Amino acid sequence: MSLRVLLPEGWTKPKGYANGVLAEGRMVFTGGQVGWDPTSETPRFPADFAGQFEQALANVCAVLRAGGAEPSHLVRLTVYVTDKREYLASLKEVGAAWKRHVGRHYPAMALVQVSGLVEDAARVEMEATAVIPTSPGGQP
Repeated sequence: MSLRVLLPEGWTKPKGYANGVLAEGRMVFTGGQVGWDPTSETPRFPADFAGQFEQALANVCAVLRAGGAEPSHLVRLTVYVTDKREYLASLKEVGAAWKRHVGRHYPAMALVQVSGLVEDAARVEMEATAVIPTSPGGQP
């Protein structure tokens, strides 16, 4: 695997994210994914924050797979939320959703509180970068 988590000497290991990731391979970038059902003609959002987080994460993973990547190839994830208190109150459910979709792999991550998202009903949006490792011979 050509992904390596970066932990500067003397730093405490973070929980639930990485400070940085060194990666080599083909890159896959997602656009912003919100927590709606992308197969519906009419946008439908789960009522609660945790449900929207899980759907947004599932949407990110679907886009990655469409590009030949797996969730374990994530190297960076930016999460935009409209209310950080709502996020913090949902950490148990958010963590469970993360484990269902990504497992115990933690990329470099940032969480940013924003005043709003383009979709009025959206409470969370995610954008991701994944790197598909190349084999030792340079082939994907």
